[in-house]
Amino acid sequence: MSLPCVDGSVEKGEELRIAIVGCGDVGLVTGACLAVVGHHVTCVDNDGERICALAEGRACTHEPHLGEIVAAAQRTGQLEFTTDHTEIIRRVEAVFICAEVSLLENGESDLSAIDSVARVIGGARNGPSLVITKSTLPVGTCQKLQHALEIYGRATGAKCAVACNPEFLREGNAVCDFLHPDRIVVGVDETSVAEKMRQIYLPILGGKLQCPVHRGSCPAGAPPQFVVTSTISAELVKPASNSFLALKISYANQLAELCERLGADVEEVTRAMGLDPRIGSRFLHAGIGYGGYFFPKRIEAFYLLAERAGVHFNLLKEVERINRERVDRFMEKAKQALWVLKRKQVGVLGLSFKPHTEDTHSSPAIEILGRLLAEGSIVRAYDPQAMDAARAKFPTVTYCHDAYGVASGAEAILVLTEWPEFLLLDWGRVRELMARPLVCDGRNLLNPNKMMELGFEYHSIGRPR
Repeated sequence: MSLPCVDGSVEKGEELRIAIVGCGDVGLVTGACLAVVGHHVTCVDNDGERICALAEGRACTHEPHLGEIVAAAQRTGQLEFTTDHTEIIRRVEAVFICAEVSLLENGESDLSAIDSVARVIGGARNGPSLVITKSTLPVGTCQKLQHALEIYGRATGAKCAVACNPEFLREGNAVCDFLHPDRIVVGVDETSVAEKMRQIYLPILGGKLQCPVHRGSCPAGAPPQFVVTSTISAELVKPASNSFLALKISYANQLAELCERLGADVEEVTRAMGLDPRIGSRFLHAGIGYGGYFFPKRIEAFYLLAERAGVHFNLLKEVERINRERVDRFMEKAKQALWVLKRKQVGVLGLSFKPHTEDTHSSPAIEILGRLLAEGSIVRAYDPQAMDAARAKFPTVTYCHDAYGVASGAEAILVLTEWPEFLLLDWGRVRELMARPLVCDGRNLLNPNKMMELGFEYHSIGRPR
């Protein structure tokens, strides 16, 4: 995968001194990308071990291109790392809050980390003039943060404005999403703040970036839209977007069940639907459901937000129900094909919840792995990045060096994550290695006709056998 870039000059604007509070995936991507487009950025975090690793050039993540971006920014001196919140906040003009916010048992967010940052900023004389929330936070946080900054800043006379700048970074594509977004949303309550935010993003808004990693040119699409809203509206954009994407996924999965009953092909139906610009094809794909650390939790939090506001968003509950049932439906399909799972050798391809990430949180693949073991299956598995995470949970599984090791002696292979390398396998060789040429494709990754031509018994989602 190459990083999209466009040859040409970049409108740099004024170089700003920026602090990034929180060096998780969002904070690190934000800091590194703002540094490579011309700002001087300092990333700060309480985790001293992580800061040392980052300062030594180890990005501590499998996010594609992030290591190269961090290294490029460090070489030019535009990117630094520290654990000293107080000293850095005194020397910058803007602070991005990218602290990781956990969800409590009742579905609400733990905002203690945000309050701590506000206390430090308020106590910094001659500190930043602008504080920007980048983390996904509850609606109304910006207003509460503004009030907290005013209280904590009374002794020092510190005054700063607050903006909301929601992130739309996809795991496995975060660097590209930041440098070549389709839109940049900023929530502000005064015009001057919007102009400051435009200055920060000016190199990206021009639509012309000389990529510091890949020097060749490749098309990046139209320049992004710069969308200015109120802080409340901006805080709603991310959860509303996530919930709508979940709705499209669950719709496609429910449609797949109907197609199976009637003998239609869900791929043909959704492809034709997606050509309608009012609908679009993205996320309209049937499979074993969505997952990830934040995605399901944020949808639940959005539902609770609506409920507390007196709006019964029952549609989202149905979306979640459909998603939960996808694993059940897939296991039924595997059982019907194998008859008995106990003592059967089953190969699993894919463990992460999506390709290009090591994240196994709420991964349908991990849940299926657990179900297979509970049924007494002998499981061999492979994933390009997520095997360490899976091994910590299921140490009895045999983890293979490649997909061919998974196929050796298998009575079935389950495709559970749509890694591109699985599409490029020598499936003829896979068939020869298997004890029984049975494939259950949970992501509709493979071509049914080609698989059957190779002699496979092939099952997928919402497509006729």
